[in-house]
Amino acid sequence: MLATTACGSGQSDKSTSNTEEKVKVENSSDKKSEGDWTVLFDGSNTDSWKTYNKATIGEAWKTKDGVLYLDSSVKEGRGDLVTKDEYSNFHLKLDWKISDNGNSGIMFMVHEDEQFRHPYVTGPEYQLLDDEGHPDGKNLKHRTADLYDMIQATEEASNPVGEWNSTEIIVNDGKLTFKLNGITTVETTMWDESWKALIAGSKFKNAEHFGIYKKGKIALQDHGNDVFFKNIMIKEL
Repeated sequence: MLATTACGSGQSDKSTSNTEEKVKVENSSDKKSEGDWTVLFDGSNTDSWKTYNKATIGEAWKTKDGVLYLDSSVKEGRGDLVTKDEYSNFHLKLDWKISDNGNSGIMFMVHEDEQFRHPYVTGPEYQLLDDEGHPDGKNLKHRTADLYDMIQATEEASNPVGEWNSTEIIVNDGKLTFKLNGITTVETTMWDESWKALIAGSKFKNAEHFGIYKKGKIALQDHGNDVFFKNIMIKEL
């Protein structure tokens, strides 16, 4: 949470995506049928996304060679991306890679409102990090596939920096599951007393709106470092 260049910069693509499967491609504004996967980014179309508290996507977020990425060298048009749609019970899949010494994250149950300056004020986070290169990696609840500042991953399963990783986030009737490259890293229950205790023991203890919403948006974080995403899809459960 809270450099490389563009996607053709020679970063390794050695890892095979675990999320490449046959899915039904739908526009996010279309009615979704239960059991269908909705593609949120198909390699070029960003219609499902916008910058948080803005109407469109800022120019720092770019697409190239089937990848959606943050170009941190661009100083204008910055900010976290959020989906235009909200989700309650869902299974999210995507592939990502981080730049050297990079930091980013995927937030969920984000409540978009002008009273909140950033998605992390409301949305819990799946951490994306160069664990060995970024100073945050020294905090055992701030490493890749942690529930940021709340639960340490049970196993470290990230690929080396510059290689693709596959992430899954599943929320179903309050049960939260994180997966990284096919390995479950976090399992917990949201919104019960133990969840409240996790928040109370975290840096979000004074953020009264954090982790309370049962429906919200998915966010891709602009933390100031290049980060790359592809094969982004979601299934409503």
